[in-house]
Amino acid sequence: MKFYCQKSDLSEAISTVMKAIGRNSTSKLLECILIETNDNKIKLTGFDMVTGIETDVVANIFEEGSVAVESKIFNDIIRKLPEENIDISVDSNFQLSIKSGSVNFNIRGLDGETYPKIPSVESNDMKDNSIVIGQKILKSMIAHTSFAVSNDTTRDKLTGLNLISDGKSLTMVAIDGYRMALNCESMGDNFPTMNIIIPGKSMNELSKILKDDDESVVNVFYSNTQILFKMEGVSLTSRLLQGDFVNFNTIIVRNPKTIMNIARKNLMDSIDRAALLIMADERRCPVSLVMSDNTTLTVSANTETGSHKEEIDITVEGEMIDIDFNSRYFLDALKIIDDDEIKIEFNGSQGPCIIKPVEGEKFLYLILPIRR
Repeated sequence: MKFYCQKSDLSEAISTVMKAIGRNSTSKLLECILIETNDNKIKLTGFDMVTGIETDVVANIFEEGSVAVESKIFNDIIRKLPEENIDISVDSNFQLSIKSGSVNFNIRGLDGETYPKIPSVESNDMKDNSIVIGQKILKSMIAHTSFAVSNDTTRDKLTGLNLISDGKSLTMVAIDGYRMALNCESMGDNFPTMNIIIPGKSMNELSKILKDDDESVVNVFYSNTQILFKMEGVSLTSRLLQGDFVNFNTIIVRNPKTIMNIARKNLMDSIDRAALLIMADERRCPVSLVMSDNTTLTVSANTETGSHKEEIDITVEGEMIDIDFNSRYFLDALKIIDDDEIKIEFNGSQGPCIIKPVEGEKFLYLILPIRR
């Protein structure tokens, strides 16, 4: 194999596919990038057996072929080459020669034919299992939910994001056992219905690739076991998690005992200040929220380091509350919300709280309290 390309194009493509490269893998191949010729382009692939990313690089192809090369050393070499023009050739023993100006590297590669194949998802008969969505919308939905994905691998389904469509709206949900994050987007009429679970890691890597503009779209194709996100020049494939997600509708309290309206930033800043005193065990040192009347919320923390207390203006309907929370769970939600004012619903001082917009149903964050 032999080709010529630009350093900036190749470096960007390597950075993209490395998002799907395994670390400390038992297989040397899974720590590699696959390079293949493809018309007047080369295709780069990274695959960790769960997430696969492919992207094209414009190149002048002189000899066709394929090779797998260790991702980290290849990335480091390309980034530090002195000139924009790069010549790369691969001999019959899969030895790579990389030339840029007066610099010449020779590194060992592996047979590209032995690299694991990413499962095929897209096909002509999958029109009912495909959607088109704006990249900005999907990127926002991931950002508003992925922080609540569980890291507990013994609860496999909770390590994923549940993507649901009822034909008019698209909903993304994450639950880690202590909190829930839900984000909803209206998609108009006749949007395809779906209910799938996508690994959180795959969605986080996808978010890094998605563009944050109003023009770009992503084509999504899915089967019973795999999902493909296809954008201009880049595609990401992921396996789907099997089984049913938690029936989150059953844990959402519909008739709260207390409804509080509050300025989001005021609450966020107050909890953030209280959290300065919490050095280690947040269960032992929670942030407390106490209502003394229907116009004032007291935010406080008491630790071995010191104490904090401040009051925030609120409006309240219903019972007064006195409740403790993990400060990080609250801050994760408050920092991602854009609304100036939010509504928080409580179901007593031992039940979960629910953060909502004052109007509409675009987002919902449920947080369990810390029991005293």
